[in-house]
Amino acid sequence: MTDPTFHVYDTTLRDGAQQEGINLSVADKLAIAPLLDELGVGFIEGGWPGAVPKDTEFFKRAAKELDLRNAELAAFGATRKPGTRAVDDPQVRALVDSEAPVVTVVAKSDVRHVERALRTTPDENLAMITDTVAFLRREGRRVVVDAEHFFDGFAVDAAYARAAVLAAFEAGAEVVALCDTNGGMLPDQVRDVVLDLRRHVGPHAVLGMHAHNDSGCAVANTLAAVEAGCAHVQGTVNGYGERTGNADLLSVVANLELKLGRPVLARTDGVPGGLAELTRIAHAISELTNISPFARQPYVGASAFAHKAGLHASAIKVDPDLYQHTDPGLVGNDMRMLVSDMAGRASIELKGRQLGYDLAEHPDVLARLTHRVKDSEANGYTFEAADASFELLLVEEVEGRRPAYFRVESWRAIVERNGGRGTPATAEATVKLHAGGERIVSTGEGNGPVNALDHALRQALLRVYPELAEFELIDFKVRILDQMHGTDAVTRVLIETTDGETSWSTVGVGPNLIEASWEALTDSTIWGLRHRGVAPR
Repeated sequence: MTDPTFHVYDTTLRDGAQQEGINLSVADKLAIAPLLDELGVGFIEGGWPGAVPKDTEFFKRAAKELDLRNAELAAFGATRKPGTRAVDDPQVRALVDSEAPVVTVVAKSDVRHVERALRTTPDENLAMITDTVAFLRREGRRVVVDAEHFFDGFAVDAAYARAAVLAAFEAGAEVVALCDTNGGMLPDQVRDVVLDLRRHVGPHAVLGMHAHNDSGCAVANTLAAVEAGCAHVQGTVNGYGERTGNADLLSVVANLELKLGRPVLARTDGVPGGLAELTRIAHAISELTNISPFARQPYVGASAFAHKAGLHASAIKVDPDLYQHTDPGLVGNDMRMLVSDMAGRASIELKGRQLGYDLAEHPDVLARLTHRVKDSEANGYTFEAADASFELLLVEEVEGRRPAYFRVESWRAIVERNGGRGTPATAEATVKLHAGGERIVSTGEGNGPVNALDHALRQALLRVYPELAEFELIDFKVRILDQMHGTDAVTRVLIETTDGETSWSTVGVGPNLIEASWEALTDSTIWGLRHRGVAPR
């Protein structure tokens, strides 16, 4: 069962929102919080009420609109200002007014920051910690103290860094999180410092770890802190955060549960840990932050359990565990076989099995398909990032032809600009095809020739296949393959499409951008209709 003495504290909505390119609205935060709660974290840090107007509004709405089952909301703020009282500090008062049951206050633990940033004395800083924590406790709040720059401060003046932590505990803090704010520590350094501090605070004080990833060690540093005695971990989903980010909380909890045998995620249904939802929640939050998922992210990335080389595939065919550190299903992910010019027959056979085709029973088809994949990749195609195009290739070899949803008679795209530089160009495309027993001519406009072709193709087919109304092109990548040829170079296009429930990728290669894009667009349409079980009409 879940360890009730261990805290998983998520700070995606505050620390994560500081990442370059992320700008979370109140509605975004209200949508992300239930996903974090579903994951099973114990605390969700919502923001800094009183200092950030959006965060003040978030807590006001959260009190009425959020029904959290596993997590408690935490408001973030700072200790009172020097030379004042906590009861009189409006920023501290705003933390109470947020109605959050938990308040996290950041406190200086590096004497250099006390003297140079706060411009106060070391003794006054300790008084600020004591006064703020004691006031919040009197107001009925659970208090977490983030000891900012703790590890750097410990290296300069260990006695003062310890004094800041002890002041927080003596005033009533439930947890003191040790912050590697600059992100430069290494695991051995973290372990030694935590072990030292544990001897001074005693066995029952709850120490936590808040790591940034500037040295690339945030997750490792967090695990080192846990091994040394920390029972509270902080981090952000997908490792969001300023500079190089914070500790990826998903990797932290997966390692704790799967590698160290510590169930730390809570679930109201009595099942310990929301680990099986890890991948789904990671991607759902990526959509809300509008940050593309990182394919090579541990555990939850699309490439986390992807295998490419033929040698690996041969072994995986015998036993998948030979080349995987854990069962991908435990974190809601899946093993993927990448089909490429490095793939042998085993890779393609396994990929076919994943798609529902037992190619071992059809060795002639397997041989033809293997040869065709290698030949296509030599000509510029890539199937490892275009599973849908590979599946259509497989269907063509197995069934003798591609699904005949439509027959293209012709297409053309025109880009026109009337006026000089700065005048916007317009794009128009015309598609002539046969579908549903009729000849259809359709014209589409767009902000470029590919967009115009996409519109024209959809408009032509919608009357026959209304399911296409759900399809949306969400990503478009272009690669020039032989740059020495300049504008005459071969072009590869990768397109990702969604129907609101799943997404798929297709590839096209041609002597120019438009031809390559048309191939990828038509493949995408065919695969999407087939995947939804639509019969050719």
